[in-house]
Amino acid sequence: MNNKQDYTQFIKSEAQRLGFLSCGISKSGFLEEEAPRLEKWLNQNQHGQMAYMENHFDKRLNPNLLMDDAKSVVSLLLNYYPSESQIEDTYKISKYAYGQDYHFVIKDKLKELLYSIQENIGAISGRAFVDSAPVLDKAWAAKSGLGWIGKNSNLITKSIGSFYFVAELIIDLELEYDHATTDHCGTCTACIDACPTEAIVAPYVVDGSKCISYFTIELKENIPLEMKGKFDDWAFGCDICQDVCPWNKFSKPHKEPLFHPNPELLSLTKKDWQEITEETFRKVFKNSAVKRTKLEGLQRNIKFLQ
Repeated sequence: MNNKQDYTQFIKSEAQRLGFLSCGISKSGFLEEEAPRLEKWLNQNQHGQMAYMENHFDKRLNPNLLMDDAKSVVSLLLNYYPSESQIEDTYKISKYAYGQDYHFVIKDKLKELLYSIQENIGAISGRAFVDSAPVLDKAWAAKSGLGWIGKNSNLITKSIGSFYFVAELIIDLELEYDHATTDHCGTCTACIDACPTEAIVAPYVVDGSKCISYFTIELKENIPLEMKGKFDDWAFGCDICQDVCPWNKFSKPHKEPLFHPNPELLSLTKKDWQEITEETFRKVFKNSAVKRTKLEGLQRNIKFLQ
């Protein structure tokens, strides 16, 4: 291996070996088109109490400020669509939280990918990002042709839908770069019409401060009373705008053992949720992203749904 083409091919085949759905690569640099959009979104307070979204504005738009000598942004998708779902008529949690916390699962895969690149290509520096640093992951994934950003602001891919995580590896190695794909939302407004809190305020614009995921995960105080009766039994996160998206009829179950749910989770009834104890919470959500709300947060959400 001694050229950009070989390196690019190697990285993509390693990503596949590690279980990623797909891998796209972009030249690192300033995200010109995203800058005014992000600024407007923040100025309109559509991030609610997610103050961290205001931090590192410049870094969010330019990976070269996150890593010296960054050359390429390697974007990766990891499927989390489950083969089983919760029982009917119960309090629901987002499918992405069924299994182990994705931050750890993906971070390990990214570390292995970087190690493999260093072993096979040479002394390459890199940084792995999973939702935990100021990187506009969906914008990079779209730039590298992995999908388009839909009207619900999720990344959508023709053949696989949108039930996947997006992560990046930023490295100081020049590679062959992919090109953005086209938008295939067309005239469809299924996600906009289905959102019970009207969080999709315009096509491609989600007011984060009106989103059920925001209220049930990010908001630390009491949920506003005017939202009562609008949550459709979602106790942690919300999948409505993805569930109704026509492209998600192509979703296929993931093959990642760590994302398999605790069987107890799938069979919890409303009564079980209402009576959940610290012991059950720890057992069912061991290593799960649901732990972010802590038991008190989950209990607050369930009480609000009653």
